[in-house]
Amino acid sequence: MKRSVSQWFKLGRWLILTIGVSLLLLNFASLDSVQAAMRSGEPREVTRYGTATSPILSAVAVPENQAYFWTSGTVPPVINPTAPTGTRDRYGDTKTQATGILTRFQTLLAEGGLCLDDVVYLRVYLVNDPVLGRVDYQGWFDAYAQFFNINNVPKVARSTLAVAGLVDPGWLVEIEAVAVYPKRGGRR
Repeated sequence: MKRSVSQWFKLGRWLILTIGVSLLLLNFASLDSVQAAMRSGEPREVTRYGTATSPILSAVAVPENQAYFWTSGTVPPVINPTAPTGTRDRYGDTKTQATGILTRFQTLLAEGGLCLDDVVYLRVYLVNDPVLGRVDYQGWFDAYAQFFNINNVPKVARSTLAVAGLVDPGWLVEIEAVAVYPKRGGRR
């Protein structure tokens, strides 16, 4: 049977709708299981989902009534104040910049009564390194592994994004962190 363009369009729309509803129902089923676990009376701890071989988590569930600690986008510290503003020499390569930011997080978290173990999510913005001619993902991964890696538990959920630019042209990385305060009564 030969189909017209409008029939193919309707069929495509129907398939997209069917797939979308199916995915939505799967998400609600997952959400229902997390909510059921929260209501079960079990201790309400942050639940981390992922595999042992991955350096990042696939998801994190935070119980209701636990306080969050959000950082603003944090940028690298100056490592060479005599280098011209806006240059790579002033802030270092991607690994150096990311290491400086993650070290800053340790201090910032400590001021809030937290530590890196309380971090549940990182959002990372990377830009093209003009010396390499590309985004230095490996530099970021290497810095990350110094603070959060397969052997360091807990791990974090994370997004890494390549962006066109940051406020200062010398910055190659900017990071946001989300931490969760431990339940009253001590650390997890």
